[in-house]
Amino acid sequence: MTLHARSITLNSPEETADLAARLGEKLRPGDILLLEGEIGSGKTHFARSLIQSLMPVPEDVPSPTFTLVQAYDTLPGEIWHCDLYRLSALEEIEELGLSDAFETAICLIEWPDKLGPLTPATALTLHLKIDPNTTGLRYLTLSWSDPKWPQILESAA
Repeated sequence: MTLHARSITLNSPEETADLAARLGEKLRPGDILLLEGEIGSGKTHFARSLIQSLMPVPEDVPSPTFTLVQAYDTLPGEIWHCDLYRLSALEEIEELGLSDAFETAICLIEWPDKLGPLTPATALTLHLKIDPNTTGLRYLTLSWSDPKWPQILESAA
């Protein structure tokens, strides 16, 4: 499979939230977003904005840093928001039930490098990078190999 990529500059937290909401409208159960970037790069902000945009009644969306997984019922289906930062073994991922969720839910995975060989080939990777010289500016690189993503990304643009 060929890896494809697209880069976007996000000028503010609001632009990040808008993109997350537009992308969220296009997602369906079985879609997986891998959110990469250093601490503070906007992974949780992106995930929170996407989740809240799909809730019938927006509610608080806390970071799953300590719970590891937060599940939400949304209009297109269940969303699993996962933070794998504290995991140290692949067995822990299996114990969470994440492999099943990859097929039945929309999954937003922070710190996806912890998935190792369990990383789904169909996922869309979003790598967020902070501009050290400008407050709020982020560089987002989207990468994928699954042929479904270009149409989804184009309709969310």
